[in-house]
Amino acid sequence: MQLTVYRDRSGDHVFNLRWRFLVRKCRFALFAALAGLFMVSGPVFAHHGTAAYETAKLTTVKGTVTEFQFINPHVEITVEVKDDKGKIEKWLGEANSPNVLSRHGWSKEMIKPGDQITVIGYRAKNGSYTLRLQKVVLSNGQELDPNSLQD
Repeated sequence: MQLTVYRDRSGDHVFNLRWRFLVRKCRFALFAALAGLFMVSGPVFAHHGTAAYETAKLTTVKGTVTEFQFINPHVEITVEVKDDKGKIEKWLGEANSPNVLSRHGWSKEMIKPGDQITVIGYRAKNGSYTLRLQKVVLSNGQELDPNSLQD
């Protein structure tokens, strides 16, 4: 793009109108990008909170593991549990990332489908069979804590 420079009556350089328009346009684009970033960042940080869970009361369920996903962004354990009437409920236990849990002694081989385990955690406020895990107890009595280094 060719830049034309004019001098006003005082002798100062004055950029042509096209250049001024482009500068304003870039400023607007930068402002719009920053505003969009701030709008998106709120839900990202909220995702890592416990606001979706009832943190005043722990829920304990005992059942059979049907799936253990040691993958990002969160490790998930799916457990089938029989309710009082004998109906099977599928519970999902969500823990920290594999990276965090590995530092706490967890591994992808320690829980397998068919294992009998007890999961303890905060239940989702929406009533679904979802827990934010606070403790997992294996069939041999070993306790796994996804939130501390004291396993």
